[in-house]
Amino acid sequence: MEFPDLLAIPLNYMPLAAIERAAGLLFERVLKEHPDLFERLSAYMAKRFAFLPGDLPLAFIVEPAGPSIRVMRKPAMRDLGDASVEGPLFLLLALLEGRCDADALFFSRDLSVTGDMEAMLGMRDALDGADIDLPRDLSRLAGPLARLFGRMGRISGAVH
Repeated sequence: MEFPDLLAIPLNYMPLAAIERAAGLLFERVLKEHPDLFERLSAYMAKRFAFLPGDLPLAFIVEPAGPSIRVMRKPAMRDLGDASVEGPLFLLLALLEGRCDADALFFSRDLSVTGDMEAMLGMRDALDGADIDLPRDLSRLAGPLARLFGRMGRISGAVH
């Protein structure tokens, strides 16, 4: 499933700082829920990882050593990172949660990986061992409505 074009178009006009702030809040929440997320990267900790949703005009650059996340517009990209993976947004999110077989997706060409393959394999291993559940982890940002948002996230995840 691809991210709807109608929802992606406004991302071309939104201030990049606002998008980056939202991505940063989500990134911080995931790190709070999984503080040891990047421990398994060891030798690749200083690498920069680019996540490129093919259905969005944005790129997300993760630097585990920081840890930090940056958001860039794709046409402005020059230096993506040491390793990058490109695919539809929902597929990248499923990989984040470990719900997909990354090797099968790579060989079926649903994903494209470029750059330092060993570093990207290290990132895949780190994510696989993290037990990330985005609806559970991110719904906690909703305060008293956390249970409702978590339930909605699980339902929409099951539909895709």
